[in-house]
Amino acid sequence: MAAIISLLVVVALSLLITRIATVALTLTGLSREVARFQARSAFSGVGFTTKESEQVVHHPVRRRIVLLLILLGNAGVVSVLASLILSFSDLTGSQWLPRVAALLGGLAALWLIAASKLVDRWLSRLIGWALRRWTHLDVRDYAALLNLSGEYRVAELQAKPEDWLSNRRLSELKLRDEGILVLGIHKSDGTYIGAPRGHTEIHPGDTLVLYGRSSVICELDGRRTGISGDRAHAEAVKAQNEILRDEAEAD
Repeated sequence: MAAIISLLVVVALSLLITRIATVALTLTGLSREVARFQARSAFSGVGFTTKESEQVVHHPVRRRIVLLLILLGNAGVVSVLASLILSFSDLTGSQWLPRVAALLGGLAALWLIAASKLVDRWLSRLIGWALRRWTHLDVRDYAALLNLSGEYRVAELQAKPEDWLSNRRLSELKLRDEGILVLGIHKSDGTYIGAPRGHTEIHPGDTLVLYGRSSVICELDGRRTGISGDRAHAEAVKAQNEILRDEAEAD
């Protein structure tokens, strides 16, 4: 029975480790879903190759977190397998049922705790506080800083030849008047322009990193060059002015 208890302890520690890593990755700017996926992938050694994985590899703090997860995960898998083998190696036929029931019951209890939203919220707050208090990780809750909730989000938009954005300078586009900020531009040649200025020209193949209301960004993504595009821009500016006026009246 001691082997089963040790197995459950290892599983509980594994859940706690991945939870801590998820919170740490979230505080570096990843979304909670991406952070959870990457933490579990690294700890289990699955190693999915995705665009989000590149965001982890190219970030020094995230890379350190994932490397530690890989080391702990490899040790954890070995411990779990060893405990499992020891717990069932010396059993007779009549002893299997209570041992299996104890194992399944313990795993079910751990799963319920791990899936609890209340526990998740409490642990996330505690872990986030501990990471800020006792570590030197360069953690920032970008989602909170940018107010990424409700209507607002950060999104990437790739310019196509027929797009209203293409072959025009930012000063001509006046996206700020629509309530959209251009945080950066991934140029088609692989270079990156952070906080681009008005003289920066958008070419087909460039990818813009935008911050603004979801509805406006989605409309901009489908906006085509020509009179219809200019009309859509004018309507978006009018809508943004109305929002600003309503906010001013509310204050």
